[in-house]
Amino acid sequence: MNPQRWIPLLVILFIVGAVFRVPLLTAFTVMLIVVILLARWWQRRSLDGVSYVRRPYYRRGFPGEETNLRLEVENRKLLPISWLRTQDPWPKAIGPGDEELLAPTHIPDRGLLTNVYSLRWFERARRNFILRFRKRGNFAVGPVRMESGDLFGFYEESKTEGPVELFTVFPSLVPFQDLQLPAEDPFGDRRSRRRLYEDPSRPIGVRDYHPEDSFRHVHWPATAHTGDLQVKVFQPTSANVMVVCMNASTFSRYWEGTYPELLEHLISVSATLVNKGIEDGYRVGLISNGCLAHADQPFRIPPGRSPKQLATLLEALAGVTPVVTAPFERFLMRELPKVAYGATLVIVTGVTNRELAKALTQVKQRGRPITLLSFAQQAPPKVEGIRMFHLPFMEDVVAEG
Repeated sequence: MNPQRWIPLLVILFIVGAVFRVPLLTAFTVMLIVVILLARWWQRRSLDGVSYVRRPYYRRGFPGEETNLRLEVENRKLLPISWLRTQDPWPKAIGPGDEELLAPTHIPDRGLLTNVYSLRWFERARRNFILRFRKRGNFAVGPVRMESGDLFGFYEESKTEGPVELFTVFPSLVPFQDLQLPAEDPFGDRRSRRRLYEDPSRPIGVRDYHPEDSFRHVHWPATAHTGDLQVKVFQPTSANVMVVCMNASTFSRYWEGTYPELLEHLISVSATLVNKGIEDGYRVGLISNGCLAHADQPFRIPPGRSPKQLATLLEALAGVTPVVTAPFERFLMRELPKVAYGATLVIVTGVTNRELAKALTQVKQRGRPITLLSFAQQAPPKVEGIRMFHLPFMEDVVAEG
């Protein structure tokens, strides 16, 4: 019952006490009215100046890793807080090491981290927890719900405030030797890594035609102007570039659904390859027909070798969802012109069919070096000039590993 509803009755009792000169009744009713009004005032200001801050030591990690989490609650006003309850929603995939600390909710795989505090004026309280990264993905934490009230327990006040914070669990890395790639030459001829190619996307001038030149490079306006065949001169570029092309489809027809265990394995293999490429000094990029979380489009990360490139690549792989919007073959041919000429394409797929073989043949005819890693049960069709490694996916073996 709302204590404010008692005020009319207390006013009547006060009048009765005053009329019949009963000091005890008068004083008692005045005291209760004051307490109710004070409690109401306290309740309205109980959550003013209250802050809730999460301070994780790391916001990113690999499955199985742990990090420290400090929760700080501060009362930034003169009015003390007799009680404060915080309910912070956390995904179980990155929750406290002791899962029993998370109260169940109506949302699957999500719980409430509940804490109760009592804060004096301008006091700060801290609680420490151990977070465990359990499952690949990008996870949102928050907003927190805070509840408090007056000193007498008559009223309660609550509010929900942000910000929502993001935590990333990178894909697991598989042992590189399990991919059975040549240790001394995993992505192609190392001697070609410093070889210069002419990038057709970067013309820098024209010159006279030579018999070995391709007619595709003829500059027809310059030819018409000079009367002699002229060909385009392109800017040379180094082939020290690798692009991992991950096929997120796990069935021949992408609308048939997904095989979750195979998809996770493909993501882990792709993460292993980009990590190895960065270690070996490649400029590494990534393309995939899979969509990222909270997006409905495939993604492309240009090759780079900055200190943040590996984290960017792993974060993208952490956010890959089973949603596929286009066949991998069509996606690959559409993205190919955007890939630097001379870059090594490393295809990671769990599906190998004639359509893929046809697309790879076209890619090879354009002078692109290709390495194919197939995890399908059937061996991929042979394509001349393409290095192929067939590693059939076996769920039991992966789980034991």
